[in-house]
Amino acid sequence: MQKTNPVLKVSKNDNLWVALQDLEPTQQLNTEEETFTVCEKIPAKHKLAGQNFVVGDRAYMYGVLVGEATRTIKLGERITTENMVHRSDLFKLTEQKASWHAPSVKHWENKTFLGYERADGTAGTANYWLVVPLVFCENGNVEILKNSMTKALGFDKRSQYESFAQSLANAYQNGDSPKSVALPDETINRSSPIFPNVDGIKFLTHGLGCGETRGVSNELCGLLAGYACNPNVAGITILSLGCQHAQVSILEDEISKRCSDFSKPFLVFEQQKYPSEREMLEKAIRQTFEKLAEINLIKRVTLPLSDLNLGMECGASDGFSGISANPCIGHVADLTVALGGKVILSEFPELCGVEQEIVNRCKTQDIGRRFIEIMRNYEERVKEAGSGFHMNPSPGNIKDGLITDAIKSAGAARKGGSSPIVDVIDYPGWISKNGLSLLCTAGNDVESTTAMAGAGANLILFSTGLGTPTGNPVCPVIKISSNHKTANSFKEYIDFDTGSIIDGSESVESLGEKLLEEVIAYASGDKKTKAEQQGRDDFLPWKRGMSL
Repeated sequence: MQKTNPVLKVSKNDNLWVALQDLEPTQQLNTEEETFTVCEKIPAKHKLAGQNFVVGDRAYMYGVLVGEATRTIKLGERITTENMVHRSDLFKLTEQKASWHAPSVKHWENKTFLGYERADGTAGTANYWLVVPLVFCENGNVEILKNSMTKALGFDKRSQYESFAQSLANAYQNGDSPKSVALPDETINRSSPIFPNVDGIKFLTHGLGCGETRGVSNELCGLLAGYACNPNVAGITILSLGCQHAQVSILEDEISKRCSDFSKPFLVFEQQKYPSEREMLEKAIRQTFEKLAEINLIKRVTLPLSDLNLGMECGASDGFSGISANPCIGHVADLTVALGGKVILSEFPELCGVEQEIVNRCKTQDIGRRFIEIMRNYEERVKEAGSGFHMNPSPGNIKDGLITDAIKSAGAARKGGSSPIVDVIDYPGWISKNGLSLLCTAGNDVESTTAMAGAGANLILFSTGLGTPTGNPVCPVIKISSNHKTANSFKEYIDFDTGSIIDGSESVESLGEKLLEEVIAYASGDKKTKAEQQGRDDFLPWKRGMSL
């Protein structure tokens, strides 16, 4: 990519161009293929026609079908929802297998990270204790535990906004001018942790566990089992009411499916078995403190990079995500696979349009058949709910140039790299094979990151074009910007900027290698992600079929 080139064609067979900068009417574009004139003002990130289209003509980007013209479009004219609709190719099981040339990993072969070695052979990049309700009826008790324990344990933080509000309240109370009160620059810790080798105690709440279908409550148990088994979790406190659909026995069965030799501290408090709430909460706090003291004895040790288990996510995507941040993440995915690690690619609605490429990358026909079955079943359930994958792009996506689901998906899929697919797993599954696995989740950012942490990810790489604060309670989320502007405007959350790919000063490969070095630092606890620092513990179980 040349710095002076204001447009980019991603694949040689594409008939759409991407504007890398704002284009003006009558501006002449001189590409290697042809010279043509811009028909109208076209904002950066948007697409413009690389040929004259008539009604019914097909549009291609990333080498795949992404749309169909609904009216005449001139060469150099902007592509919008007014002149193009979503189209994607049919897909089927074939014997064709895509070849893969693994990238050189000589530089990283002897590198390690400092992590937590678990008894089941997995490796944590953090050391958390988890407090979780099996049913929404216990959310209040989870909040009681949180309010009671967080400050006492030294994990209480006063955000800059909390400090600001308190200062304003003091000013009003004392009759001082509130205009003199300034917003502090940073969040501050109130005290040092009592247990310094424990990264935190995380309190999750949700609205499930009873009242919904048994399938949904069973899936909740599977998801929570994944959190209990997640290598970043050292132990867990479970609060149960007793009479709900999501029974403790179901949770225990799901844990055994994921980890047959599960030996982490596992505390269960079922309220209907206690003479009073007071007695239950007293025991829950006392016993959780005892176990926290035990896991505080666990220390980081040297571990191979093959113990990395990376979840790949994109959210608040823009027209640059698919050509900067996602390919950069994809290169990290390929390097991780080549080193013997695990990579998770989720968000099935954002594989719409690249299904045949995915099928061809599956290591066996059985894996390809599994992907097709899950993909088609998911889309049918979405249609039954009155929607469809074509409705996946959000208003923000469309405003920034992702006008069809296929355009969005073809760019989103690049964060999975190019390695063979070794497994396809339905929600709320568990990743067990080294290499690239597909996990069926919604495209919804928090539902997807929640699911990947529940599948065993010990780090998540999250690309964003427009900016998003999303984090996760137990899995550090490294936020990667597709452009310089968002890296600056969302600096409270962005950990890594790939905007230099857009301006042509760095390549996808060189930035991908730099990002892997950052991954090692985060995995070792040498750096804390911005989402962690801001206390973003987003947790949202997926109610299948109800969201994209």
